[in-house]
Amino acid sequence: MLNIHGLSGGYGRGLVVDNVSFQVSPGEVLGILGPNGSGKSTLLKLISGVLPKQTGTIEIGGKPADSYTAKEFAREVAVLPQLHAHAFSHTVRATVELGRYPYQTGLFSSWTEEDEAAVSRAMERTGVMRYADTLIESLSGGEQQRVFVAQALAQQAPLLLLDEPTNHLDIAYQQQLLDTVRSLAADEGKTVVSVFHDVNLAALYCDRLLLMQDGKVSVIGAPQDVVKEPIIRSVYKADVVTQPHPELPKPQMTLLPSKPERKEPAYSVDEIQFTVTSDAVVLNTAVPLKTVSSAVHNPGTGWYRTFVNRRVDAAYNADDVKGEMAHYLETEGHHLTDTVGMMTAVHTKDAEIRRYMGDGFSVVIAVTAGVGNAVDASCAAKREVTAGTINTWIFVNGRLSDEAFIQAMITATEAKARALQSERVLDPLTGTQATGTSTDSVLIAAVQTGVQLDYAGPVAPLGKLIGTGVYECTVRAIRTYKEAKGWTS
Repeated sequence: MLNIHGLSGGYGRGLVVDNVSFQVSPGEVLGILGPNGSGKSTLLKLISGVLPKQTGTIEIGGKPADSYTAKEFAREVAVLPQLHAHAFSHTVRATVELGRYPYQTGLFSSWTEEDEAAVSRAMERTGVMRYADTLIESLSGGEQQRVFVAQALAQQAPLLLLDEPTNHLDIAYQQQLLDTVRSLAADEGKTVVSVFHDVNLAALYCDRLLLMQDGKVSVIGAPQDVVKEPIIRSVYKADVVTQPHPELPKPQMTLLPSKPERKEPAYSVDEIQFTVTSDAVVLNTAVPLKTVSSAVHNPGTGWYRTFVNRRVDAAYNADDVKGEMAHYLETEGHHLTDTVGMMTAVHTKDAEIRRYMGDGFSVVIAVTAGVGNAVDASCAAKREVTAGTINTWIFVNGRLSDEAFIQAMITATEAKARALQSERVLDPLTGTQATGTSTDSVLIAAVQTGVQLDYAGPVAPLGKLIGTGVYECTVRAIRTYKEAKGWTS
């Protein structure tokens, strides 16, 4: 639909866009990104004809852009500029109706049912129908932006050129607008070229991204090939990290603020900081810890200050376990967004908590363990779910990579299984070696300061401490459990 080759141009004799080439197919959404002054808006003005090109070619629908008459061009291309000037006072409906001008043979003398339907649909899609009779200058900036988006949609052109379409819009209308644009491309085959300031929005909604730098194309490709830390850092001169979107196979970027010059005193977790009662094991930390866990409350990844391992009766049953757990934590005075919560069916007063020292870092391990419902994972399909009895906490006084968090969970699980083997714990249903209990939980948390620890496999320094510590603490906790039950080895 759109073919740009060797396009250069700007203001006067100066080149703002320099030798830019790319193609966009029908049904595709291309996002144009770049720092301020990189030439994003100028590129759109050159394509739309607002600025004359100096060199290069622009083809739209297989024809040179300058071969179209003004009305023909408007039927092919709808443009949403960054700024709007209001020469006359119009109502919202009248403003949107201007989008149908390319289809008129006179001054709206040939207004048709098709025109009316296009205007109404555009207004409904952008949520401005309720302002139909309102003068546009009385609307807020965000409301005006939606009106002009509706005007562009009413034009029903196969190519949409949008310059920062989400400007002034709150997040709900940003989502609504970009969902609409996305559906226009997917369902109606529209070609969309849009300038974005927000890298994350562009990555989320675009098929491809074109990243500009100093008027040239720095890189063009799929979002995952463009939104990469080295590329973004180089072009934007900003410190960022990238990670996948939690629901879609799209990259998302997070800015890292500059670190203060002054160094904060190092914080570390110590075994004496734990509060252990017959009802729970609780740790409150002075700073948030980066955490990965399979907890009941706030599972997954996050930053937390409070860690609760709550004892419940072996016959515990609740229709809404997460809701009941949240209620318990609130009742106990814990801040829900700051807290990770687990459950165990064993006596928390018997928790094993020990610190293990490494070279420049340390690990604190806390284990509650009971084996009354031990399970061989390879035979788990034969078992009913009951309250979990082995919960393993690992607190690292160091800085972990994402890889190390995952490896730490693997190493801890392997060490727990070895402890069960050492203590000859069998699955009572199958008589085979138990590997855990029915709903065990693991938590890895790190202060994220101090020594960098990139690996936590069994032979890495961190992995060695975790393997040794989890094994020893689990063995001690199992033995305490057996003694309390009057079991003999």
